[in-house]
Amino acid sequence: MRKRKLIIMMISTLALSATGCAKTKEAKAPYRPTMPTEMEASEIYVEKIDGLSEDFIRGMDVSSILSEEAAGVKYYDADGKEQDVFRILADSGVNYARIRVWNDPFDKDGNGYGGGNCDAKSAAKLGARAAEYGMKTCVDFHYSDFWADPAKQMVPKAWADMNLEKKKEALTAYTGESLKTIYESGTDIGMVQIGNEINYGLAGESDFDNELELLDAASKAVRAFAKEHSLDIQIVVHFTEVDNASATKERAARLKDAGIDYDIFGISYYTYWHGTYENMIQTLRDIEDTYRVKTCIMETSYLYTGADADGSANSISEADALPNYPATVQGQANNLRDVMAAAQSAHALGVFYWEGCWIGAFSDYQSNKDSYEKYGCGWASSYAGAYDPKDAGAYYGGCSWDNQALFDAEGKKLPSLDVFRFVYHGAKGGALEVLAVPDLEIEIAKGSSWEAPQKVDAVYNDTSISEQAEVTWNQEELNAVDRNRAGVYTVSGKAAGYEMKMTVRVLSENLLVNGNFDDADASMWQVTSQNGENPTDIQTKESDAHSGENAFHWWSASAMNYEMYQDVTIDADGVYSANAFIQGGDVGDDAVIYLFVQVTSPDKTVTEYKSDAVRLNGWVNWQNPVIGEIQATAGSKIRVGMHVECAANGWGTMDDFELVQ
Repeated sequence: MRKRKLIIMMISTLALSATGCAKTKEAKAPYRPTMPTEMEASEIYVEKIDGLSEDFIRGMDVSSILSEEAAGVKYYDADGKEQDVFRILADSGVNYARIRVWNDPFDKDGNGYGGGNCDAKSAAKLGARAAEYGMKTCVDFHYSDFWADPAKQMVPKAWADMNLEKKKEALTAYTGESLKTIYESGTDIGMVQIGNEINYGLAGESDFDNELELLDAASKAVRAFAKEHSLDIQIVVHFTEVDNASATKERAARLKDAGIDYDIFGISYYTYWHGTYENMIQTLRDIEDTYRVKTCIMETSYLYTGADADGSANSISEADALPNYPATVQGQANNLRDVMAAAQSAHALGVFYWEGCWIGAFSDYQSNKDSYEKYGCGWASSYAGAYDPKDAGAYYGGCSWDNQALFDAEGKKLPSLDVFRFVYHGAKGGALEVLAVPDLEIEIAKGSSWEAPQKVDAVYNDTSISEQAEVTWNQEELNAVDRNRAGVYTVSGKAAGYEMKMTVRVLSENLLVNGNFDDADASMWQVTSQNGENPTDIQTKESDAHSGENAFHWWSASAMNYEMYQDVTIDADGVYSANAFIQGGDVGDDAVIYLFVQVTSPDKTVTEYKSDAVRLNGWVNWQNPVIGEIQATAGSKIRVGMHVECAANGWGTMDDFELVQ
């Protein structure tokens, strides 16, 4: 009996010892980078942002990294030393990771759809690595098996036959299970985003009321998980198209009216798509003030080159670069810094850069194509076609984002990545140089005096410099500008070694009223429709307007046949011209679209004019139909308008109608 007692005592002692070890063992402390305490020398200039909070989110979407690494991509610091990409990000000032989660991004045979093959398991691995380097994580649920964005919000395969109630139950369970998987990996979950760019749908539901019910279920699932694990998790609801300020604020109102429990109203803000800083700042401030929620820029990025590095076309080309942000590393750095400054002005929590580590695995197309299929490191593999036949199935392939990464094509960190750490104290680059000379647009009234400028604005690598550069104009083209004849003249020039052009618009008085639709009263514009339906409205959306914020918009689920027009009576004999701007798409091969003018003389004689046929070829590819040599006498009524016959679901906007003598 004594021996048995001794054995029991020994076992008890060992058990206590083991338990004690488990309780006292300390988790490995996360890596903490050394941040600048004063302005530093660098390859780039970075203007400091005064008063920026230390808690300001300097985030990076890292979703594609595992597939990149599997394909053989390696990442290098500024000195060319290979390092864990999360270490490089942390040393560069990144303090937050964002990771997308798809329900089941695989076909029936287990082949990945691409785009990182991002599911809860891959998110857990990435989140754990982010935590090792001191980063919190935003879990970005798409509630789809592949990309969810304004163009598509496809239902997960497993939920395809469910009604709304069953789908809410499935979403609730899936959210909790996925968060458990991610949390148990060691991920420091700070935010959960319930849907991605959900302007027009969520998990296959396009009715906004149904979308709100899914958001309610998702929010409750996140709150329940956070409570169970004693976590402080902020819930994000994410939209895009902030350039449409009224629609953005209306969505915030709908969330409030529906009682959705969330913390952060998130937006995507890409400067080449989503309008001015001023509009974005005011929109977020209005939402914060009205609905008492925080805001955050969940996605932004910018190109550092127009070159393609993986043999597959990029989403954004050098032609999309904004005048003040040339497609250079410095231009990319300036853009990121200014977006962060605008976010601060908007009282936003911070900024997440989208997929700054996403580069091609190889330099040749065929090798990259093979890696896209095998590892899912392209935007889509061919296997995604079974789930998304119209988009991924037709256009699967390359990364499409490599020229907006913050690493070069070889995986070496770009100097622009350091913007995240330099914004607090600034950075001083090398020799002062001009990066770009933006084109110039000038408007003058017909008959007024005018001289071409001798200096023009220039963009410097140091944005604190605002000196102009001397310009030399093409004298022959300059002499052709006739200030006494209305028209548009182009003059080429050269400044600081850069070719540029000046567009001179000699303007007569526009005889049409509210030709740009920016005045609230648009009653002078009439619409006649052959099928009885009026598919038009005045839309407030800066990105869809040729100038200002408003444009004349059309769309219908049915085929359209209508004319819009304005009548004016002229008081002088003369020769007149008319023009307008129009953009759109999906109008069908048999579409008939043209600008028209109808002149009714005092004796009731009617003369009709038509422009050449207008061919619409996509968003903001503006067409400018013109009708010249319009003969009219005093007292004539001139009707100016657009004729549109197009297929169902055709869409577009018109703007800046003019009738001048």
